[in-house]
Amino acid sequence: MASRVRVWLNRTYAENVFFMDQLRSNPQRRAVEIHATHGDPDSPVLAADTAAMEPDGLSPAAYVEYALDQCARHSVDVFVPVLHQQAIVAHRADFAAAGTALLAPSVEAVAVFQDKATAYQAVQAVGVPVPPWWRVRTPEELLAAVDSLEADGHRACFKPAAGAGGVGFRVLTRTPFSMMHLNGFPSPHVPLDLVVEAMRQTDEPVDWLVMPRLAEPEVSVDCLTGPDGRVRMAVGRTKNGRRRGFTLHPSWIEPARLIAEAFGLHYLTNIQFRMFGDEPVLMDVNTRPAGGLHQLAQCGVNAPWAAVQLALGEETGELVPAALAPDYTVVAGPRPVRPVSLPQQRTDAPAPALTPTLPAVPAPAAEVGAVPATGPASAAASAGASSAAIAPA
Repeated sequence: MASRVRVWLNRTYAENVFFMDQLRSNPQRRAVEIHATHGDPDSPVLAADTAAMEPDGLSPAAYVEYALDQCARHSVDVFVPVLHQQAIVAHRADFAAAGTALLAPSVEAVAVFQDKATAYQAVQAVGVPVPPWWRVRTPEELLAAVDSLEADGHRACFKPAAGAGGVGFRVLTRTPFSMMHLNGFPSPHVPLDLVVEAMRQTDEPVDWLVMPRLAEPEVSVDCLTGPDGRVRMAVGRTKNGRRRGFTLHPSWIEPARLIAEAFGLHYLTNIQFRMFGDEPVLMDVNTRPAGGLHQLAQCGVNAPWAAVQLALGEETGELVPAALAPDYTVVAGPRPVRPVSLPQQRTDAPAPALTPTLPAVPAPAAEVGAVPATGPASAAASAGASSAAIAPA
């Protein structure tokens, strides 16, 4: 019988509970023990086999020492680093000496994609289209970039040159601040004059990329690449409003494969595109597993487990979906959390149930617009994905 695999996920996003689910439900039925650490005691990822709170305020170098100690204490076979990824991969040899494989790209690749301006220059040099962009640090540079974009009929937006996800993303408008900005839900739109004034008043350094607001669909290509540099999987997840879907169209897949292979984006990475006019262009490269990676389960793909296999030196072969699942949408759902008192280990006793809720009242049979919950929605639920299917267009 194959030995148990111990996997550690450090401070990461809540959606990685599905990553954990897929490791446990691997097709080889191999025993997996998951260790999780986080700075938030209420993070659902702490509902792992073992869990610990991470110390606050560690420098990257000190965090590496902490991580090496965690790997030794918990006999970690595979470490999936998100926090301080760049510092950790720079010490890959130290982790290997401790018996731990890092499920993360090469140190050179992480360095390239830490900075979006550097990333755009690099991928453009290998032939992947990027949108027009300006790096701005002053109010004058911001105004010049916006003027140039608006002269060509584009709406300007900006985001931090370094950062993850949509943190700091804003769309610039010349509409004066008014009740329009205060009514309804918060909007990413901000008046240009207020942004310029804030830049002039702050003592903090500003380092933004200004570019045109790109159009949907947004396509996130999840790639699995071996340490030999060969891509084993590249599947696109499409987003257009609420609607989600999957694609293997070459216009998205081929540039993603090119980037993954050219820059040593080993293991699980996520490469995002949007439309600039009629052309797909690169939007961002994430050197980590995407939060929505688990949605590939609807196509019969268990990417987290395949990545762990590669990290352990086991070959997976090509991962190509036999068929693409129907379109779907994503909804929130409850997940258990650990008690605040940590560390706490899993025992043979059943986990405490969530607080009971009132039973749902079924809608009357004659209610107009009622749609039965069938088909892919139930398949998604059984795969542990927080999604529900909707009819394809």
